[in-house]
Amino acid sequence: MIYINKYLDYLKTERRYSQKTITSYYGDLVEYDDFIKNNCIEILDINYDVVNRYLKYLYEKKISKSSISRKLSSIRGLYNYLIRENIVSINYFNEVSNPKKDLYLPRFLKREELDKVFSICDNKSPIEQRDTLVMELLYATGLRVSELVNIKVANIDQKNRTIKVLGKGSKERIVIFNNHTKEAMGIYLREGYKTFNKEGSQYLILNKNGNKLSERYVRNIVDKFVRKAGLNIKIGPHTLRHTFATDMLENGSDLMTVKELLGHESLNTTSIYTHVTNEHIKKTFELAHPRAKK
Repeated sequence: MIYINKYLDYLKTERRYSQKTITSYYGDLVEYDDFIKNNCIEILDINYDVVNRYLKYLYEKKISKSSISRKLSSIRGLYNYLIRENIVSINYFNEVSNPKKDLYLPRFLKREELDKVFSICDNKSPIEQRDTLVMELLYATGLRVSELVNIKVANIDQKNRTIKVLGKGSKERIVIFNNHTKEAMGIYLREGYKTFNKEGSQYLILNKNGNKLSERYVRNIVDKFVRKAGLNIKIGPHTLRHTFATDMLENGSDLMTVKELLGHESLNTTSIYTHVTNEHIKKTFELAHPRAKK
C-alpha cells in the first residue's frame, strides 16, 4: 500500500484532485492490491499474465463496462506515476484497452415536464427562495452538484450574470445564468440568504444553520420539486445538467460552447448529447413527414 498511498498523495497535493475522486481511486487500487496479494504477487513485479488474470477477474464480477474502465484507468495512473518516479520501467496496463462503452443516452426533462417543475417555484419563505434558486441554477448553468454547493458569493457577477466556479481537477471556468435566475438570486440574497447566514459564510447556498448545503440535500430539493409537480419520474440534479446541454444544442448552440459551459475536458464527453438531439430530430421527422408515417 505504500506506493498507492504515495500516488494518492501526489494526486491530492500536486494534481489537486477532489477528495471524492481520490476516494474513488483508493477503492479501485485497494481492490487491485488485494487481488495481487491474494495471488502472491508484488505490486512492482507484475507482467502481462498478471494483467490478463486481473482482467478476467473483473469481467467475471459482472460489473458494468464503465466500472471496469474506471478501475483500469486508476491502475494505469498508478503505474504511470511509478514510471515518473523511476520505480518501475514499464506500465503493462498501457497495453490494455478499456472495454467499449455501451451507448448511454442521458435522461433529460421534456419541455412540459420542465414547465411543471418551474411552475411550483415560490419565494414566500427563505427556504423556498433558496430552493427555487437551486433549481434555477442547475438548469440555467448545467452545474454539477459539487460545483453548485461550492459557489461563493464573491465569485458571482450579478450585473453580467456570470459565476466563476471550480470544476473537476480544480479547474476554474465561467458559467452564465439567465434573467429568471438573476431575479431568483436577487430575491434570495436580499432576504433568505440574510436569514440563513448567521456565521458570515462565504458560500451562496446555505442551510438553516448557516452552513454550506450538502450535495445530498440538493438531491432532496430536486426530489421535492418533482413530487410537488406531480411527475411520476425519478431524476436527480444531474438530469437538469443533461437537460441544459440538450436544450442548448436543440436551440442552435455549437458543441464546443456546450463543452466549455459544462466544464468537460474532452469533446467526446459532450458529444453524447448529439445522440440525444439526433434521436429527438428523428422522432420529430417521423411524426411530421407525411411519407414517414406510412
